[in-house]
Amino acid sequence: MIRFHKLALGAALVAVLGLIPPSHIGNVAFAATSDMTDAEKKAEEVAATAAAQEILSAATPYAPPEGSSSFAYEAEVSKMLDIVINSLYTNKDIFLRELISNASDALDKIRFLSVTKPELLGETKELEIKVDYDPDNKTLTVRDTGIGMTMDEMVKNLGTVARSGTTNFIKALSESEKNNVNMIGMFGVGFYSTFLVADRVTVASKSNEDDTQHVWESVNGESNFHVGPDPRGNTLGRGTEITLHLKEDADQYLSPYKLKELIRHYSEFVTHPVSLRQIKTVKVPKEEDEFKEDDEPKKDEGDDFEVTEEKVEEKEPEMEEVTTYEYEQINTDPAIWARDKDVITDEEYQEFWQVVSKGDGGQKAEDWTHFTAEGNINFKSILYVPSELPYALQQGQLDQMVNGLRLYVRKVLISDEFDLMPRYLSFVKGVVDSDDLPLNVNRETLQESKIVKIIKKKLVRKAIELIRKMATAPMPEEDEPTEAEIDAEGNSIIPEDKPKKIHPYISWYKKFGLSLKMGCIDDSANRDKLQKLLRFKTSKTDGENDYVSLQEYVDRMKDWQKEIYVFPGESMKALKESSFMDAFIERDVEVIYFTDAIDEYYLGNVREFSGHKFRDITKEGVKFSDEDENVAKRRAKVYAEKFKPLTKYLKKLYGSDVSRVSISKRLGRAPAIVSASEWGNSANMDRIMRAQAWAHKDAPEPHFSSGIMELNPRHPFVIKLLESIPEDEEAEVPESVKDAAWILLDMATMSGGFPIRDPKKYASRMTRVLKSNLGVESLDLAAEIDPPEEDDEPDEPEFDMPDMKEFNMGDLDMEDLDM
Repeated sequence: MIRFHKLALGAALVAVLGLIPPSHIGNVAFAATSDMTDAEKKAEEVAATAAAQEILSAATPYAPPEGSSSFAYEAEVSKMLDIVINSLYTNKDIFLRELISNASDALDKIRFLSVTKPELLGETKELEIKVDYDPDNKTLTVRDTGIGMTMDEMVKNLGTVARSGTTNFIKALSESEKNNVNMIGMFGVGFYSTFLVADRVTVASKSNEDDTQHVWESVNGESNFHVGPDPRGNTLGRGTEITLHLKEDADQYLSPYKLKELIRHYSEFVTHPVSLRQIKTVKVPKEEDEFKEDDEPKKDEGDDFEVTEEKVEEKEPEMEEVTTYEYEQINTDPAIWARDKDVITDEEYQEFWQVVSKGDGGQKAEDWTHFTAEGNINFKSILYVPSELPYALQQGQLDQMVNGLRLYVRKVLISDEFDLMPRYLSFVKGVVDSDDLPLNVNRETLQESKIVKIIKKKLVRKAIELIRKMATAPMPEEDEPTEAEIDAEGNSIIPEDKPKKIHPYISWYKKFGLSLKMGCIDDSANRDKLQKLLRFKTSKTDGENDYVSLQEYVDRMKDWQKEIYVFPGESMKALKESSFMDAFIERDVEVIYFTDAIDEYYLGNVREFSGHKFRDITKEGVKFSDEDENVAKRRAKVYAEKFKPLTKYLKKLYGSDVSRVSISKRLGRAPAIVSASEWGNSANMDRIMRAQAWAHKDAPEPHFSSGIMELNPRHPFVIKLLESIPEDEEAEVPESVKDAAWILLDMATMSGGFPIRDPKKYASRMTRVLKSNLGVESLDLAAEIDPPEEDDEPDEPEFDMPDMKEFNMGDLDMEDLDM
């Protein structure tokens, strides 16, 4: 496409007038006329006319509106415009949000004034916003029926705009590392974002305070603007019409699909209807004259009889294309958060859930809260808790979670790209609408805003309160209670196969419990509240859906119990059968099972609940206060002295494979077990670290601490091993005793959940044990079997075939066959 400087006006006119050969007008070269068909000639004529019109349009100098006066921009406004025009900022879509937001404000003002003065609405009673696009003239128009502006207001608001706002904008922009034009709305000068996409902007406005409709116009890059009476007269009645003459690279804003997408994204919940004019081409029957003279039936004057016309088949009507214009309202979704929650039905809340969730998180919301926060910061919000895990959480991809909350200012979308919720509540979806936030502030500034921090704090508190309400809700009643069967004695018969009813919170917690545990790790301020929402399996819960809260555990602790006993591991089955549970089962002490990988990190960061410390039973230091402390100390002293030779020998034998050998106070059936040190990693944590998906194969292996070998002084294996140790420390210990000692460590290591450190040596030891028990003298392999040779015999048929030699087809009588 061609653009001419004003100095090229004469040359362009010459081209249009035909002084330049018509075969080279503009950028279009035409073939010789003699070589072209009629259709090609017609197409070339259309192209030539279009090219000439374009050249003429480009060459025509700008003419301000008739009767308008010229005004100069203030220096600061001019500087700001220069920044906007030359900015490298790529998201130009914000201009439409700004225009619709300004239009909505103008409608709010006239609506407020009309409450006491209804006559202000006049004949223009509908408060609405309309958006028109014109592909032929490359214009985009936003029209509202708001309060409008007088000529003085247009000069003041659009040319010498409030000085403080512009000054602050320039200052903030100069201090920023990059020119972020998205900040312009923060300073009340969002109107100038129109120059991101327009070469020229025309504003027509009609106010009730002035009988004349005025027009404001400015060309992109010029230092002045023009204001005067609108030559078209009063076309608006009341309100403002902004027409953007789009730049060449802004053609996408002439697409109805693009415009609909932008309006729906930014202005989906604007109070007033926002409609987009749709241009459609339809085919309709071509209109014909109702009566033609040639169609009049004729009758010969000399004929006395009537001529009957033959019935003629109706021809299909000739069709023609007609362009139609109709407005389609885009923002049809209601902003239900602005309504009184007492009048909103559950069905309406669930319908709005579909709008904010977009199908990610289940067809229905599990629960929601609708509230208005009042105080220093006022805002309205609806928060939803989903019934199903969002897809990203199912995959464990927290960094892929889409932010669930949208932030609005007076129902205009500000952003959905920054976090209003911490990561552990990233599944919460909903909306927040605040009148106290600046419109169109950039993400970085908004994230650091004190107002946003206050809003975020209140939202987190409300979300946790919502989940607490779900957890403490009573068990819902059955929808259709069944009549109980009565036996012969009049007693109710309870069906044995009737499934136990599950509390809705347990069903929800099984999906989202990991997120709440993450919250206990990340959010120390709300840790106590979050811990009350956790549910665990314990040694006293048998059913699949039987869970216990930490508070329930504390309430039924033994009188002598001071700590909360927890057992981290890989599966419920392995934990229940572990030797670590012997002493607890014997004393009827409840133990909480930690089977999620995050439980280890939870245990490492959260040390206690309600004044009771967590005690990992796979680590040293587990004590019971159910017996006399004095007796326990004396017994421990006697055991330590009795087994000192064995513990000393075993530590020397095992070397660095164990950190120390001690006499256990808690073992029941097991002869020994390997536990972790109090401040070291448990066996389960070692397993998790080994399984890290991002561990590099060439990275040095992490140092896994040696465990503590605990011996059961009452077990026969340990007593026999003590008797097998020579009293003389310098005497040679038999190999069989050494093997028994090593096998005892292997058993204790596996019972403690740790892997065998040297599988090859373990295999050698077990080989020697099998050799001894089976009485095998040598492990040399027996000679290979030499099988005898066998004669080749033909394969026997699978069935005997009848002899067909004497069979004659002629002897076959078909009549004898039963067909």
